[in-house]
Amino acid sequence: MTKRLILNGFSMNAVSHVYHGLWRREDTRQTAFNDLAPWVELAKLLEKGRFDALFVADVIGVDPAYKGSWDTYLEEAVQIPINDSGALIAALIGATEHLGLTFTSSILQEHPFNFAHKVSTLDHLSRGRIGWNIVTSVSHNAAQNYGFDRIVPHDERYRWADEYVDVAYKLWEGSWDDDAVLNDRKGGRYADPSRVHRIHHESARYRVLGPHLSQPSRQRTPVLFQAGSSQAGRAFAARNAEGTFIASLTPEGARRLVQEMRAQVAAAGRDPSDLLFIQGLSFVVGSTEAEAQRKARDLDAYRSTDGLLAHISRDLGIDLGLLPPDKPVDELDIQGVQGLVRFFEEANPGKRATVADLGNAYAYNTRIVGTPESIADDLARWQAAGIDGVNVIYQTTPGSFVDFIEHVVPVLQARGLAQTEYGPGTYRERLFPGRGPRLNARHPAARYRGAFGDRKGEST
Repeated sequence: MTKRLILNGFSMNAVSHVYHGLWRREDTRQTAFNDLAPWVELAKLLEKGRFDALFVADVIGVDPAYKGSWDTYLEEAVQIPINDSGALIAALIGATEHLGLTFTSSILQEHPFNFAHKVSTLDHLSRGRIGWNIVTSVSHNAAQNYGFDRIVPHDERYRWADEYVDVAYKLWEGSWDDDAVLNDRKGGRYADPSRVHRIHHESARYRVLGPHLSQPSRQRTPVLFQAGSSQAGRAFAARNAEGTFIASLTPEGARRLVQEMRAQVAAAGRDPSDLLFIQGLSFVVGSTEAEAQRKARDLDAYRSTDGLLAHISRDLGIDLGLLPPDKPVDELDIQGVQGLVRFFEEANPGKRATVADLGNAYAYNTRIVGTPESIADDLARWQAAGIDGVNVIYQTTPGSFVDFIEHVVPVLQARGLAQTEYGPGTYRERLFPGRGPRLNARHPAARYRGAFGDRKGEST
């Protein structure tokens, strides 16, 4: 039996997310990002297309990371202005019935006690459809917005993340026993105090007494995602995540990554199947290959090289705007771009990648252009390489999603590669059929179930 692909709509509550410059087109609603109506329309469209979730990315700072300033980010709306992803997800709960709703929140931006309270509320209101993309943030300005001089060192951010999720796990999984809620109308007892516990957490950054103020939601802990590609990030994902967002350049690259990561998951005491791999891909769909290529050229006419280079400069921590745009990359000592260079030079035989080429390769390295049938063939190859699903990245919205849903999804469904109906239960139950709504016993959060029941003096 063919295993279906998980499908997410990937977006950001901003003007421009990945394909910078295309917001200028007349056929996209990106500049309407402040209005709720286009988001409701998108969520309902994704649900009609039987997508698993809407995943909303987020950032919490803007550095002067390109040409020594922040001007390009503002002039070209490179992920600024941006609104809060969690607030948007909350607003979409009532507009959807089945669609998973995953938002991004950094360990910097909210105390874990309040964050856990908010997430439980969202999970209650959505009847178990919330996911959390755990990020540690890379921007100095993000840190400065929350009282720090600069971002803490990379590996230290993941030690911080371990503390952060530890607080949240204790609140979600351990503070309330399964039988704490009585809802006894006749006896006048809603909850049993002996079944509700303080967590008495103390660590380097947090002291949290508890108890959790929300009773357990359907999932207790939201579905957990993480996208770190560094050694520390992958180790964190192997311990904690249920899904990891990847951006491999080829199916072969994805195969190697999946194999390496599944070994790390097993080494962390979990089953390799406990972690799902979601590859970011974009699509240009045509009824013929010629039409698809024509549509791609039309889209590319709006592409902003400056916007793309500003984006990658921020992510790499290297100001590419200060380098000659026509300089071959192999003549420069730039770490972290070898994969992009390889992709560009493989796609353009005989041409050496320049600095300007990097921005285009960054966004376009995983774009698939073709007919519904050829795109389905490509997705089958990605799945055979080990990925479990796809973050569908838009170039225009909702147009990119409309094309994919109307033309590609039916082909995928006919091949058993996409679901035709939603399964029962929560977001987690649909991603992991047969496993139940809560984290399995192999997850580190499970150790807090029943861990606080022997505390005395809970009322103090």
